[in-house]
Amino acid sequence: MEIDYNSHAECGHVSDKKVKIHAIDFYYFSGTGNTLLVVQKMKEIFEKSGVTVNLLRIEQSNPSEIDLSHTIGLGFPVAGQGTYPFVWDFVKGLPDASDTKIFMVDTMMSFSGGIVGPMKKIVQSKGYIPIGAQEIYMPSNFFPKNVVKIDVAAKTQKGVDNAAGFAEAILSDRAVWGRIPIVSDFMSIFSKSSINWQILRRFYPLAVDTEKCIQCGLCSKLCPIGNITMEEYPHFHDSCKICMRCISFCPTEAIYSGKKVFDRHQAVKANELLR
Repeated sequence: MEIDYNSHAECGHVSDKKVKIHAIDFYYFSGTGNTLLVVQKMKEIFEKSGVTVNLLRIEQSNPSEIDLSHTIGLGFPVAGQGTYPFVWDFVKGLPDASDTKIFMVDTMMSFSGGIVGPMKKIVQSKGYIPIGAQEIYMPSNFFPKNVVKIDVAAKTQKGVDNAAGFAEAILSDRAVWGRIPIVSDFMSIFSKSSINWQILRRFYPLAVDTEKCIQCGLCSKLCPIGNITMEEYPHFHDSCKICMRCISFCPTEAIYSGKKVFDRHQAVKANELLR
């Protein structure tokens, strides 16, 4: 459940104590930009308080090489009520620590259930100090066309505002990272299982309309796990995690998923995800 840190009535106790944070390495993955908007806003708030923040893409980072003298941030979208396997793998690959602070933020359409608690369990087992977790509602990029429309701009702005509030809560020691054992551990099984992702790929197979494709190769560059290679047209391998980047950012809407046609949501420009 999302905690609105912009409302004192909903954030529990309020403390004047400041968490001593000097530098943050903020590792993130963003599918179509929602998570990137969130981590960029949090970076802005942290830097206003004199904290150095480095934004680092999970898909390009080696977890064994993190700087344990810095506070670690994790940002990613919810997927399969948990998150993508390569995000789980990154966190599981973190080195053991003794006093390194860590926080997480995820973006979601409506519900997760299998990420906050299990993620806390992993980092605590490695010796990290969990200082806060927040789930933020953002517009979905996985709605079929002709469904009831939402106010994307308003929902995005509320999500970004909540991200700012969460950053402020971390700095003032008001952030919390809860855990519901057993239930959340059970719910996390789906997103951790490679078999379940194989099943999902059968429901949402990727395809390309060769009459629309301009052979630009953007989809291949955007794919975080190298599932797309360019031949004459994009060729899709069998490791897709349905992050929706290729569908959402195709300039001619040539890529689609099976017989389902989805609204294409782009929270940022494609080149922002490639920096």
